[in-house]
Amino acid sequence: MSAEPSAVRITLPDGKILPFGHAVTGSDIASAIGPGLAKAALAVEVNGKEWDLFRPIENDAKVRIITRKDPRALELIRHDAAHVLAMAVQELFPGTQVTIGPAIEDGFYYDFARNEPFTPDDLPKIEARMHEIVARDLPTRRVVWPRDQAIQHFESIGEHYKAELIRGLPPAEEISIYYHGDWHDLCRGPHFVSTGKIGQAFRLTKIAGAYWRGDARNAQLQRIYGTAWRDDKELEDYLKRIEEAEKRDHRRLGREMNLFHMQEEAVGQVFWHPKGYTLYRVLEDYVRRKLNRSGYREVRTPQLIDRKLWEMSGHWAKYREHMFVAEVEEEEKTLAIKPMNCPAHVQIFKQGTKSYRELPLRLAEFGSCHRYEPSGALHGLMRVRAFTQDDAHIFCTHEQISDETIAFCRLLMEIYRDLGFEDVHVKLATRPDNRIGGDVIWDLAEQSLETATKQARLNYTINPGEGAFYGPKLEFVLRDSIGREWQCGTLQVDFNMAERLGASYIAEDGAKHAPVMLHRAILGSMERFIGVLIEHYAGKFPLWVAPVQAVIATVVSDADAYANEAAAALTAKGLRVDSDLRNEKINYKVREHSLAKVPYLLVVGRREAENRTLMLRKLGSDAQESLALDAAISMLVEEATPPDSRA
Repeated sequence: MSAEPSAVRITLPDGKILPFGHAVTGSDIASAIGPGLAKAALAVEVNGKEWDLFRPIENDAKVRIITRKDPRALELIRHDAAHVLAMAVQELFPGTQVTIGPAIEDGFYYDFARNEPFTPDDLPKIEARMHEIVARDLPTRRVVWPRDQAIQHFESIGEHYKAELIRGLPPAEEISIYYHGDWHDLCRGPHFVSTGKIGQAFRLTKIAGAYWRGDARNAQLQRIYGTAWRDDKELEDYLKRIEEAEKRDHRRLGREMNLFHMQEEAVGQVFWHPKGYTLYRVLEDYVRRKLNRSGYREVRTPQLIDRKLWEMSGHWAKYREHMFVAEVEEEEKTLAIKPMNCPAHVQIFKQGTKSYRELPLRLAEFGSCHRYEPSGALHGLMRVRAFTQDDAHIFCTHEQISDETIAFCRLLMEIYRDLGFEDVHVKLATRPDNRIGGDVIWDLAEQSLETATKQARLNYTINPGEGAFYGPKLEFVLRDSIGREWQCGTLQVDFNMAERLGASYIAEDGAKHAPVMLHRAILGSMERFIGVLIEHYAGKFPLWVAPVQAVIATVVSDADAYANEAAAALTAKGLRVDSDLRNEKINYKVREHSLAKVPYLLVVGRREAENRTLMLRKLGSDAQESLALDAAISMLVEEATPPDSRA
């Protein structure tokens, strides 16, 4: 006799329990709840993991039905869209091998191995075929194959990359194959019950090169990117954001505003021009003033440090592939260019005996760091190899963690508001797989940070597995003027590094204890934050930030002497002013300085020279206002005063 099917109890998010006398699918559960949910269901979450609606649930489980309104729906839509992209390519270009195709932020991509390059003209054809495949509403099914069978199958149909992927999977990993109609792919899933569930709100966006497994030593592949959304409105909104983002691209604005450039002889490093470095110093000086008032002590540490220190700190084992090294033959030493400042700050802390009465000790550094990033990952100021962190390390006792976290969060929010960012949310990143220190230490660190975050009254979400290798962290994500998110500030609680490097203080009980280290940054890196700032404001900075705050432009050469006098008077009051005395028409000068995003153009002709006035034209406005020189200086000085210096 066959065994009776075992009963399955399904617990819903509201605590209600649905009993079934047999294995059940997500579709069955949705139908049991109601026909509306059955129609809307896309996938199911089983004990915290996403499953296909058609996959049997054979044991008691906590279940949540995922619909199109669910935040997780977007990633699922994009994952299915990536499969449909691969299907379309193979239908149109037989013989093309598929490799890897994940969902990514705002979209998806798939990497292909093909002898002939794709061209931009191919994208509309591929996209049209994708729409056809979605309209076919092909059913999806999942099968599990033995490893050897899967390898043999993909090799037999010429999918050598898929076979290689399977060979590299852990021995215990299930080899799941997803079919959409007859087309199939190696995939962990989950997927929708049919291609029709994806919807038609997608667009292919670009073609790029990529290396197999991201390694430049491997074969070069062709990557097709796309974006997919819940509906046409979301798609159109996204395309408008992309169009606006292109206008704000910091690389283009950097050229137009003459701020910086980058070149092949210094890959991933920035050449700051005078105007750009002025912007850099304005930001640095502002942050330095805020730090000074908050009890930080600024330090400076070496660039080249013996590998022994990096071995002791754990960086050599966990971070070596991102470090630049230099061999010193005479001394038989390997030096590393520092990728971060923390081990060096511990060395300063260790000089002399420290008492608990001296804690917290806040050491800050605008530290110049270097990290190896693959050339394909570099992107203007946003992803570089050489950068400066607005870094600091707070050495404190366990009891001081909450107060220091609260004070840091308050400082960070003040700075973000002053720089024009009001919308900030927080993620608590927990222990990664690749870490130092035991679970007991990590339990304490995570608990301490979570408690401090709650006491700081910050709303946060959990970002599992994304902590630093030495401790959990808070990630501060700000939203810019067109809705994009940028992770900038961090606060990391570290119970490991100070002890590993032999740092201690004399506690109240007379014994030596290792201090807790709070690693913290507000801007993250000067370079990246300036890139974010340029795009947030589209180059039209508030007057106190603008590298050139005003240009005095003459209409006739007779006004040159007065223009120089006015420029000197403005400069004497601390304003950043240039003069344009060229023999060009004023309309030409207006266009040129508008393109350079100069906030104020101060026009001077014979009348202004005689009356000692200035004609003010504000960036973005056609209106002009005539002001006496002293009145113009007072107005501009007031507007140009940094927020932290205002009464």
